Amino acid sequence: MRMRSGGVPASGWVRGAAALLAGALPALAFPAPSLWWLGYAALVPWLLLIRSAGTTRRAALDGWIGGIGFIVAVHHWLMPSLHVFIVLLAALVGLLWAPWGVLVQRLLGGAPSALRATAAVVAVPSGWLVIELVRSWEGLGGPWGLLGASQWEVAPALRVASVGGVWLVSLLVVAVNTALVLLTTARTPARTTGGVLLVVCALAVGGVWAWAPQPVTTGTARIAVVQPGVVAGPGSVERRLARGEELTRTVAGRGVDLVVWGESSIGAGAWRDPETSRRLAALSRETGADLLVNVDARQTDGSGRNGIFKSAVLVGPAGPTGDRYDKMRLVPFGEYIPARSLLGWATSVGKAAGEDRLRGDRQVVMTLPENDRRLRIGPLVCFESAFPDMSRRLTRDGAQVLVAQSATSTFQKSWAPAQHASLGALRAAENGRPVVHATLTGISAVYGPRGERVGEPLGTQESAAAVYDVPLAHGTTLYGRFGDWAVYAALAALAALCAAEGLRAVRRRPAPGTPGRSARTAHGSPERPEH
Repeated sequence: MRMRSGGVPASGWVRGAAALLAGALPALAFPAPSLWWLGYAALVPWLLLIRSAGTTRRAALDGWIGGIGFIVAVHHWLMPSLHVFIVLLAALVGLLWAPWGVLVQRLLGGAPSALRATAAVVAVPSGWLVIELVRSWEGLGGPWGLLGASQWEVAPALRVASVGGVWLVSLLVVAVNTALVLLTTARTPARTTGGVLLVVCALAVGGVWAWAPQPVTTGTARIAVVQPGVVAGPGSVERRLARGEELTRTVAGRGVDLVVWGESSIGAGAWRDPETSRRLAALSRETGADLLVNVDARQTDGSGRNGIFKSAVLVGPAGPTGDRYDKMRLVPFGEYIPARSLLGWATSVGKAAGEDRLRGDRQVVMTLPENDRRLRIGPLVCFESAFPDMSRRLTRDGAQVLVAQSATSTFQKSWAPAQHASLGALRAAENGRPVVHATLTGISAVYGPRGERVGEPLGTQESAAAVYDVPLAHGTTLYGRFGDWAVYAALAALAALCAAEGLRAVRRRPAPGTPGRSARTAHGSPERPEH
C-alpha cells in the first residue's frame, strides 16, 4: 500500500474507509457514550485527511464519505425501522459535506499563512454550521445530531447556548477542532495563530460565563411525570391506559400542579370511548391536578379536517378543557412518507407509516385552569424538541414550562432515548425556561432554566411516576431575544470569504492587452523573436 506524505494512505479504497471512520468518530460524543470532551478533537482525524487531499475532487470525496459515516453513526438506531433507507438518506445528506471538504482543503492544506489560518478557524466552522442548518429541514430528518448538542451536560457550553443557541456551541466545537489541526500540523506563524485562537475561544467562553444574562428564579411548580414502561402485545392500548391511571393515583395528595403522560399514551380505540374522558376527569379530581395526555387517533381539528393527529390534550376535573395542540412537524417515514406515490413501497421493507398523519397549523400555549398561579405550559410532541425555533416561539408566547411528550419505545435498547432526553437541557438553557421531557418507556427527565438536571431521570427499565419541584424563571436570554444570529453570522463569514476569493481572482487576471509571459521552447529557453 502506498503512503502519501504525513502517513496518509494513498489507496483510494483505504482512504475511503479512513474517511468513513473519521466521519463516524464524533458520534461517540453524543449519548449514550456521552464522551462530550471528545467532541473538541473528534473532527481532527477527518480534517487531517481532507487537508492531505491532492486534488479538489479528492477533498470533496473525503468530505462526502465522511458525511455518510457521520449520519450513519449518529442515526444508526434507525436501521431496524428504515433498513436500506438509512444508507440512501446518509448518501444524500452526506453530499452536504462535499463542498465543506473543498473548503477545508483550500484553507488548511499546504502551509497556510497566518491570515489563511485565521480564515480557516472562522470559515470551516461556518461551513459546518450551514450543513447543520440545511439538514435541519424536517424532510431530511430534522436537527438531530447537531454537534453542539453533544455538550448538553457541560455548564459553560449551556451558558454559550443561552447566547447563541446550539448553533453557537457547534461553531465553538468546530473552531476548537480546526485550531488543534493548525497547532499540531502547521508551521509558524500558522501554528502560533492556532494557539492564539484556542486562547481566544477559551476567553470568549469565560466572558459568556461571567456576563451573559441568566433567568431569575421565581418559585417552583410541582409536576409529575408518569412513565408506564413497556406495554406490548394484545390489548396493549387498554393495559397502558390502566397502568397510567394506576401510577397517576400514587401522586395524589402531594400538591401536584400538573401530571404529564408520554406521547401516544392514549390510542385510537381508547380515545373514541367516552368512558376514557370520564376516567381521566376522575383522575384529575383525585390528584387535584390537571393532566396533559397525548392522543394518537383519528380526530377532527378546529378547521374540520379529519384524519390521524398526534395531539397533546389538557384534561381537568370536568374532562378535556378544550386546550389541544396537534403536532406540526412529523417524522419522515415514521409518521408520513414523503412523496408517497414514489416511495410508498417503504412500508413493505420497514416500519414506515401506513397512513400519513395530519399536521397541526399553530403552536399552542396552555394555561392550567385549576392552578392558582395560572401556570402556562408550552407542549411539544416527539422530535419537535429537537427544533430550537419551536421552543423559542413558545417561550416568546409566554410559556413558563416547556413540556415535551415522547415515545421512543421502538428504539428502547439503543442510543435514541438518551439522545432525545438530552435535548431538553439545550432547549432549557437556550430559553431560560424549564423543560419536562416525559416518555412512555424512558428516558424521562426534567431540566431547570439553566439546563441543569432536576431530580433523577426515569430510565428505560422503569415503570413509575415521579414528582419534580420544577424551578420557574423569568427574564429573556440573548438567544431568546436575538434568535439564530449565529447562523446569520456564519453565512456572512462565508459570503465574505467568497467575495475575497473572487476579488483575488480578478486581481490575478491579466488586463486586456497585457502581454503574457514569454513562450518557451521544449528545452525551456525563451523563443527567439523573429525579425
